[in-house]
Amino acid sequence: MAVSLQKGQKISLSKEAGVTLTQVKLGLGWDVAQGPHANKGGFLGKLFGGGSGGDSIDLDASCIMFDSNKQPVDAIWFGQLQSKDGSILHTGDNRTGEGEGDDEIINVDLSKIPENVVSLMFTVNSFTGQTFESVENAFCRIVNANNNQEVARYNLSAQGGHTAMIMAKVYRHNNEWKMHAIGETASGRTFHDLMPAISPHA
Repeated sequence: MAVSLQKGQKISLSKEAGVTLTQVKLGLGWDVAQGPHANKGGFLGKLFGGGSGGDSIDLDASCIMFDSNKQPVDAIWFGQLQSKDGSILHTGDNRTGEGEGDDEIINVDLSKIPENVVSLMFTVNSFTGQTFESVENAFCRIVNANNNQEVARYNLSAQGGHTAMIMAKVYRHNNEWKMHAIGETASGRTFHDLMPAISPHA
């Protein structure tokens, strides 16, 4: 049974999984808000607007790798789908939004993360600039890629006038990997705009 995280909570991934995790998937998902701000005719993915001619919104997941000095080492996003060391792979934009579950997935091989990297910061940005008033039911979850068991899920209320969110941190502590549910709102079209807000958490 996956643990459901609260904002600010920290957990040990291996203890929650019952095994030492090496291959994990970080899945991120959203739904279209069904309220006054809702866009008609589409699920999340690349386009919200569908057939009604509504505004499109492009939500993008990113992962930034940091060293112990809180300096960025590498970034995995739609502009670079794989880390330079090969340990992290972004499966790419969800362009149609069809189907349930994760809208974007970032695969992480924890056993291949370079020794100098101590934390992985996961963010979501509205590339098209619309606010998260159009988004509801946002979540991020860690899945054991070896057996597809969900280890932890962080459901968060993402709605509001912001255009980005710092979702979670996966980090090394005493030779094991832990997850910290952050859920801080921010503004920016790509992770580059968020760096001043991300760095203090790294």
